[in-house]
Amino acid sequence: MKKIALLTSGGDSPGMNAAIRSIVKTCLHYNIVPFGIYDGYQGMIDGRGKQLGYTDIDNIIQYGGTILGTARCKDFMTPEGRQKAYQFLNENKVDGLIVIGGDGTFTGANILSKENNIPIIGLPGTIDNDIYGTDYTIGFDTALNTVIEAVDKIRDTASSHHRIFFIEVMGRDAGFIALHSAIASGADSVLIPEEITDIPQLVEEIKSHSKGRRSTIIMVAEGDDEGHAIDILTKVKPYLPEYDLRHSVLGHIQRGGNPSALDRKIATRMGNYAVELLMENKTGLTVGVRGEDLVTCPIADAIKEHSELDLNYLKLLEVLRTK
Repeated sequence: MKKIALLTSGGDSPGMNAAIRSIVKTCLHYNIVPFGIYDGYQGMIDGRGKQLGYTDIDNIIQYGGTILGTARCKDFMTPEGRQKAYQFLNENKVDGLIVIGGDGTFTGANILSKENNIPIIGLPGTIDNDIYGTDYTIGFDTALNTVIEAVDKIRDTASSHHRIFFIEVMGRDAGFIALHSAIASGADSVLIPEEITDIPQLVEEIKSHSKGRRSTIIMVAEGDDEGHAIDILTKVKPYLPEYDLRHSVLGHIQRGGNPSALDRKIATRMGNYAVELLMENKTGLTVGVRGEDLVTCPIADAIKEHSELDLNYLKLLEVLRTK
């Protein structure tokens, strides 16, 4: 390996910069040229990238987002677009590629590698924590902390007015953020895509755990089968005419902010390991963490399989709200 390219793609997540910093520093340590590609696969197609040095990654570990930028790229889904991307890598004499992102990012890298025999390693960068082969994805812990801080503040105003709040968080296909933040914030109920929402049962739960309480918090993943927070509020409102119901959508604040210590640590370790794997002529793998150990998973499995949510947390939530 003489030159390794790196990019971030898909949704940004806190900790991506820590991974970029680690990849660049590890490359420079081993006298490998790190080559940054701007704005994901779109930048690869457009020919936007440059050799990175210490000054490019100095003082970035504490910032959210990604200094390389990210973008969705429909052109990369076509053979013509991928050929143009490969031509850019070939012209710049790139020997290996590290991609940081989610399922879509891994799928694109896997196809590019098979078509052009380019060694690739993937790092799981998404706040949704829904990538197979790892306990934590880069950005998940920070997003959780952002949600919990927001819920704590919403609870202050909810308690002041005896209100019931439906708080919507990201999670179109998976309820990791909703469920984990429900446990950590002391929420009363949680609605997630992995479980069918029963509106009459939810109404009874609200009536039960709101007795003698100044506030009630219900976490809602945006991908719940009954809709968004406002939709669910609208459906339960006729059954609860005497209750003061409100909703709040946390939105993109979940993607931003300074990465937590955990996200900085796992991103740094993953970035370093990704370079070392390429140096060992390993390819077609994603890097993950199991407990304190770094692990790898075939990128094809990471794309095909789904990370399973531990539904035992639902039982814990039920116990905690029992009166």
